[in-house]
Amino acid sequence: MRTSQLIRLSKICLVAAVSAFAWLVAYNNIVDYGSNFAFVQHVLTMDTTFDGNQLTSRAIHNPVVHHLAYGVIISVEATVGLLCLLGAVALWRQIDGSEAQFCAAKGLATMGLVLGILLWFSGFMTVGAEWFLMWQSQIWNGQQPAFRFIMVLFGCLLFLHQREPELTR
Repeated sequence: MRTSQLIRLSKICLVAAVSAFAWLVAYNNIVDYGSNFAFVQHVLTMDTTFDGNQLTSRAIHNPVVHHLAYGVIISVEATVGLLCLLGAVALWRQIDGSEAQFCAAKGLATMGLVLGILLWFSGFMTVGAEWFLMWQSQIWNGQQPAFRFIMVLFGCLLFLHQREPELTR
């Protein structure tokens, strides 16, 4: 296998790995619904933020909203998995194609990776950590895992869009 094919194969494998990760996260959240639902519920109710916090008026105590928020999270995780799976297949189909063909096949993978970044950055870091002050909780603080996911996805996105050498025939 030529170096250019190995680089392309590496990109495909990383996108497929993100797909497996996102599917597994969504699956775990469905099968063991209560574990991470408790996380969402505590973050939204802001019941473990600092005592006397002046921002707890943002708290949401409606269980229906908690379930809806958790449903959106799971749906987005599954969508990330699907987009990355379809993206890996599209890339695989162009592994021997021209640079332009391989580049054109990056669309679904790009959408999946960016959607994952948006979920864990906007959803967990911005809304969860800052709006609902998740960072103040000793127990229900998901900033570090979210940051790790963001960095892995961003690294995959950057690598995916690096130019690889043209295939030599």
